[in-house]
Amino acid sequence: MIKDRIKGNYLRKKIISSEEASLLIKDGMIIGTSGFTPSGYPKEIPLALVKRLDESKERISITLITGASVGDEIDGEFAKRGIISKRIPYQTNDCCRNSINNGEISFVDIHLSHLSQYINYGFLGKIDLGIIEAVEISEEGYIIPSTSVGITPTIIEKAEKLIIEINTSQPRELRGIHDIYQTKNPPYREPIPIVKASDRIGENFIPIDLNKVAAIVITDKRDDVRPFASINQNNIKMSGYLIDFLEEEIKRGRIPKELLPFQSGVGSVANAVLGGFKNSNLKSLNFYTEVIQDSMLELIDYDKVNIVSGTAITPSPEGLEKFYKNLDKYRKKIVLRPQEISNNPEIIRRLGVIALNTAIEVDIYGNVNSTHILGRKMMNGIGGSGDFARNSYISIFFTESTARNGNVSSIVPCVSHVDHTEHDVDIIITEEGVADLRGLSPKERALTIIKNCSNKYYKPMLMDYYKTITKINASHTPKILKEVFSWHEKFEKNGTMRI
Repeated sequence: MIKDRIKGNYLRKKIISSEEASLLIKDGMIIGTSGFTPSGYPKEIPLALVKRLDESKERISITLITGASVGDEIDGEFAKRGIISKRIPYQTNDCCRNSINNGEISFVDIHLSHLSQYINYGFLGKIDLGIIEAVEISEEGYIIPSTSVGITPTIIEKAEKLIIEINTSQPRELRGIHDIYQTKNPPYREPIPIVKASDRIGENFIPIDLNKVAAIVITDKRDDVRPFASINQNNIKMSGYLIDFLEEEIKRGRIPKELLPFQSGVGSVANAVLGGFKNSNLKSLNFYTEVIQDSMLELIDYDKVNIVSGTAITPSPEGLEKFYKNLDKYRKKIVLRPQEISNNPEIIRRLGVIALNTAIEVDIYGNVNSTHILGRKMMNGIGGSGDFARNSYISIFFTESTARNGNVSSIVPCVSHVDHTEHDVDIIITEEGVADLRGLSPKERALTIIKNCSNKYYKPMLMDYYKTITKINASHTPKILKEVFSWHEKFEKNGTMRI
């Protein structure tokens, strides 16, 4: 019943249709929404806006800020109609990606741990309107989020007006799974008192200024979660290499027998690699991560997990069904936090998180590109990988050794775009093997990566390249930089720059 979801006559009087609520969205607005990969985001109002614009032929353009990617109802439908002029900070939608790479959408790529504080500092402008999905709202104005937290508390606090989507497809039993804690701005910021992944330090609701609530809309649309790619032999090999590596680190006394918390990036590869833990000897696992995918639910089923701390539950459609059916069991093992806490560098460093992320390409010196195709076209964005890679106990990156059906090597002489420098990358794992880069010089890293991680077809080419450049240039990090230096030469000739 709606009375169980929306407490108090004052709030129930705010209920209007999605069509009426869409009229609150105006041209030029900065709009923030709930949602994180794509979970817990508003659905009814975006679709009503699309319908309104299709029927009226009206054109509006907005800046869209979300926790991370959201469903097709927003990123896809808005991109198709040119509604988004600027997108912050991460997306995974084909239409949105194409619009970014066609120059139709300005895309701002931000570390996810930075986003809330950027909003709080006023770096991204004033949030005109927040659109938030919730399970329920109390008379006092306490909101229970749904399957993600992301930047929802920040949007609620900073937006001038709010529209609340009460989603009846999201079970009320989600109450209690959230841990809402917000930081203060400097110079008043205090240490975040998390010393274990299982620590709860906040409330299970988000307080809201009731005067900001412009409308409440009822919906029953489910999250547009997506299926994962099937697990292949390369995934299985990479997972096996990871488990062997961890067991060896335990034997050497470099990580404790009880292990340290894990973070796992979003997507099919990360989900598949983590799935290998099911059949390993590793147990009593703790996760301090962003997204909670199928593999983590399965590890809970196998009784291998103590706690999973994240900011969003983002399984496959089948995984979502399983989550709802066994919600009581999973809720005991899961904590959902704001992303400024789930991705907080201070906590990642304190807990000693072992970071597991994926790369598009890796160069022979250990630099990682996780965002760009050929250095020009955006894929998704850096997401939270930088938060974890820079601050983790061990930073591990996975990639298959080739892409595009083997026609492209994922191990390259020089990455076309750098997201994670060699200083933030400890281990590279492909289906060919493991490159442990800790304590190695650039030349040592190059030989280790080529030998252990490159595909057998491309290995001779990469080795030939390395031998050639070391003969030409025996410097600290040998490279052929003719094009780069040509710019310096031009500046020098023009007398505008001396090197």
